[in-house]
Amino acid sequence: MKSRDSDRDLFRDALSDVTPLKQRSIVPYRAPPAPVPTQTHLDEKAVIESLGTGSDDPEEVETGNELVWLRTGVQRSILRKLKRGDFVITRELDLHGHTVASAKSILSDFIRQACAEDKRCVRIIHGKGLRSPGKTPVLKAKVFGWLRRRNDVLAIATARPNDGGTGAVYVILSRRP
Repeated sequence: MKSRDSDRDLFRDALSDVTPLKQRSIVPYRAPPAPVPTQTHLDEKAVIESLGTGSDDPEEVETGNELVWLRTGVQRSILRKLKRGDFVITRELDLHGHTVASAKSILSDFIRQACAEDKRCVRIIHGKGLRSPGKTPVLKAKVFGWLRRRNDVLAIATARPNDGGTGAVYVILSRRP
């Protein structure tokens, strides 16, 4: 049996002509950085930008059954309360029987007067279009578009069934400046 010392001597003899490396420090292995999903970020940015470029043309507004809109910067809790009917309706306008031209003028005067009287929540009845040609609500999309364009309108929501349902909207108006 060989001794330990003889094994060491053999090993040293085998490495006697080896030249040590000049490097004194060893650089530890580092994992490569995580890849940056550049295209994903660009796609997400494009989607966000496209959301802000939608048409404000009332003819292109999809009416569906429920109308909901909240001005940018207004708390979402206002819209939740409006949809639940938590606000006291302080004024009301019924547009049944009006043409588009007369409805626009009457609505504008109504909103201006409500703001002047510092009324905060109003109800506008635009109708369901049951007597219109094709049984489609003509004023529904128009009223929604007109209201969204006004600086004094903060939020819009379809009324609860006992207040007119899909034939009316609740509107929150801003305070007088």
